[in-house]
Amino acid sequence: MNVDKAKVDINIEKKEGGVFYNLSIPEIDIGTAALLDEIRKELVAVTSIAVGEIVDQKSVLKIKQRFMEDAGNLLKEKVPDMSKETEDFLTGILMQEMLGLGKIEFLISDPDLEEIVIISSKEPVRAYHKKYGWLITNINIKTEEEINNYSNIIARRIGRQISILTPLLDAHVVTGDRANAVLYPIATKGNTITIRKFARDPWTIIDLIDNQTVSLDVAIILWLAIEYEMNILISGGTASGKTVFLNACMPFVPPNHRIISMEDTRELMLPEFLYWCPLVTRSPNPEGKGEVSMLDLLVNSLRMRPDRIILGEIRRQREAEVLFEAMHTGHSVYATVHADTANETIRRLINPPINISPSMLNNVNLNVVMFRDRRSGKRRVYQLAEFLPGKEIITANILYRWVPEKDEIVAHNESMAFFDELSRHTGMSQADINKNLAYKQSILIWLLKNKVRNLNSIGKVMNLYYTNPELLASMIKKNEIAKVIVKEGHSSKEEKAQNEA
Repeated sequence: MNVDKAKVDINIEKKEGGVFYNLSIPEIDIGTAALLDEIRKELVAVTSIAVGEIVDQKSVLKIKQRFMEDAGNLLKEKVPDMSKETEDFLTGILMQEMLGLGKIEFLISDPDLEEIVIISSKEPVRAYHKKYGWLITNINIKTEEEINNYSNIIARRIGRQISILTPLLDAHVVTGDRANAVLYPIATKGNTITIRKFARDPWTIIDLIDNQTVSLDVAIILWLAIEYEMNILISGGTASGKTVFLNACMPFVPPNHRIISMEDTRELMLPEFLYWCPLVTRSPNPEGKGEVSMLDLLVNSLRMRPDRIILGEIRRQREAEVLFEAMHTGHSVYATVHADTANETIRRLINPPINISPSMLNNVNLNVVMFRDRRSGKRRVYQLAEFLPGKEIITANILYRWVPEKDEIVAHNESMAFFDELSRHTGMSQADINKNLAYKQSILIWLLKNKVRNLNSIGKVMNLYYTNPELLASMIKKNEIAKVIVKEGHSSKEEKAQNEA
């Protein structure tokens, strides 16, 4: 794996005490360390950085390029006979120390890691691997001051502070990954940082069908619901894949609809053809001023003429009331909520702390429940349900459910509300709906068969579906798959990870 030109090897092995993630980082001797320290001081003098550049992700890449060129020139000047490999490695180390989080940058750059946790200086850094789960790395942070310094670097880049007075930080690093820091003595073991990585190459609906997270039958029903502006809630436990699934369904939105999304940390990635305005919250400064809450964004979004509203997560009563009021005023709404079943979703929404009126749930058309099997690491659509209206009691009718013994998503009950509601709003008969579903199924099967799975390629197909269906039908008939492939993103996840490495 190459990170800022610094090449390292990764070895994962099972030993007594757990699974270990070993990075083979060459040791730097005293003389080389002194040379790097000297170059570091000279780099600060010769490379200028504007205040706004370090907080902008695109600018950071340009800054790194400038630093790499200057660092390479200084290394050649001081050690003319240095090998190219050594020069690249030392340049990378300088980049990580001056513009990043040191050795943690190697972990952030590994596409197979989802979570990175610095517990304290007394314990090794841990990471959550997509295949192996929690791993113990061979990276140790030497002092609590160093962890504190990393926390301050993260905070300064978004105009925040973390100190003994304000020991909690919820922010994001330059790559967009979410970062949380807690200082001692609130974290009793020592200063701690948790970095949750978002997908550089996001999962699409084709990926999720291919790996059996969702069935083809459920996917086409959700496509139908999103096309005709039905409201959908996505439930599930922590790390069950709620946001990933929500993101995968968003290309189904027609291209001429204005989408406003609201999140605490930017995680959604929608295809380029969509008319999308992403918003994020902001925490208050140390004086308690400048906060932009989810409620502020939600109320403001209603003044932005949205066709579709996406809320990262429903947490509080007032947010839920405004969101469900938006449903009643004709906006199409998608949101996530923590709940393990469809009936649990209803109970969570109508009881404290959210505590909304049961009658407000009448406008929720579908509820997708996500499940994560911690033993196997599988994420599955656990239930697809519709809410059956009632003044006092709202019940969930399970349309599809996951059968763990067979690892299949199977039909469970006939719909009692969803298709009737759809017919009333669109005028389509059940025969029309079935024909529409069959056509959608043929499109997804075509994409699956041809392994078209990157976000913008699927976005291009969805755009054709809405704007030029005759052309899309002709392309499917002739199997003209090359016309929909966005080449810069068509590589598989494995190929993309190798290219990045």
